[in-house]
Amino acid sequence: MAGDLMRGGLPGGADTGRRGALPGGPDTAGTRPGTEAQPAGTPKAVGIVWALLALNTLGSAGAKTVVTLPRSLIQMATMGALVSAFALALALNLRLRIRPSAFVFLLTLLLVPSVISSANLEVGYGALFRCGRLALFVGTLWLLSRWWDGSVTFVRHHIRMYFVVLVSVAAGLVVAPGTAMPEYYGGRLVGALWPLTPPQIGQYAAVIIGLTVLLVLGRQTTGASAALVIVPSLVLLALTHTRTATLGLLIGLVLAIGSLVLTSAAARRFFAWTVVIAAVAAVAFSSAMQSWYLRGQSQENLSDLTGRAKVWDALLAAPRTTGEKVFGMGLSDKSFGGLPIDNSWLAAYHEQGLIGVTIVAAFMIVLAGVALLRPPSLPRACAIFLISYCAISSYTEAGLADASPYLLHLALAASLLAAPAAATHLPTAATHLPTPAVPRRRVPRWARR
Repeated sequence: MAGDLMRGGLPGGADTGRRGALPGGPDTAGTRPGTEAQPAGTPKAVGIVWALLALNTLGSAGAKTVVTLPRSLIQMATMGALVSAFALALALNLRLRIRPSAFVFLLTLLLVPSVISSANLEVGYGALFRCGRLALFVGTLWLLSRWWDGSVTFVRHHIRMYFVVLVSVAAGLVVAPGTAMPEYYGGRLVGALWPLTPPQIGQYAAVIIGLTVLLVLGRQTTGASAALVIVPSLVLLALTHTRTATLGLLIGLVLAIGSLVLTSAAARRFFAWTVVIAAVAAVAFSSAMQSWYLRGQSQENLSDLTGRAKVWDALLAAPRTTGEKVFGMGLSDKSFGGLPIDNSWLAAYHEQGLIGVTIVAAFMIVLAGVALLRPPSLPRACAIFLISYCAISSYTEAGLADASPYLLHLALAASLLAAPAAATHLPTAATHLPTPAVPRRRVPRWARR
């Protein structure tokens, strides 16, 4: 069941990675809806590299855990994961074969204002350390771009690694429910085994729910397998009370499924049933949904975005030199005056200046533009979901201009929008070899009469 989704098999045990199959087998040529041609020889270790990148972006600050983990130990684990990811990716791609990617190229350009602003050391040596981390992160993406072929292979890696994270969250909830839902977070779900905040857990749950729903619509997994991922993830998302993740999930799925409506009957049926269920739920559970959305906050606190607007106003009103406006103040912990910025665009302006904001806007526009120009397909729908989710979350979450889960989501979108690579395979017995050229005999003139 769940193994179908995690191993990447189709319903019935079909393997999309085989080519030259017998009639009636998997459609490796991509002629059926929801199937894509895949290049041969993608190492399984690529999934390990992707998981190590995700581990690096989990962060080291968050809720209190059952067993107190020193922050230095967590930082060693996360940074060690990034170094290991780069080393393994380099070992898999020793010839440094890369694919052109406007997204990764713009990320590389983002290093320029980051290094220039961090070299002033106004925010300490940690800024240069963060620049090195971003450089390793981007370098690993360049090495992995060799296997970006427009298939859903990396989608499965993405679901697998974040599902493991959510399993650890669920285990913490079972082991220590009081620690997992503390009062200082308003009873919202946090990571009791690894220091994860409610927005982080909500983000991971929303992303894998959306991607799994799209895999079901694309007939890339069974409904039973997907339910084992979607149902517990929905429960954890509800326990986090994360409004941004919920809105990002709903709007992202509407846009992604809308891109499939004209070409997929399953998408049309799902869209219709979703509208009906949403209308019934809105009428029957309106008071409960409103209570969940408000989280016990006043209307004034909600309009102030739980204090975020005050931090944003103070950040914009702070005096800055021309150089600081252009290049920023240097990479930091995404805070201003000891309070989190919680806005990707203002965080980029604070740390990398107007140049950083321009680059971030450029790669978001490039990804969205390429997604709109691609013909309808499952990879395109997954990319639209990820891009729209990150765009919505950027208003109340920081991370688009530094190594973070949001950049990893966008990197996945870039891999889905890459042009399929031509697959090469050895001829088999069933493969017709080309007929050798036969010299043409010249017919005498008398024989033509």
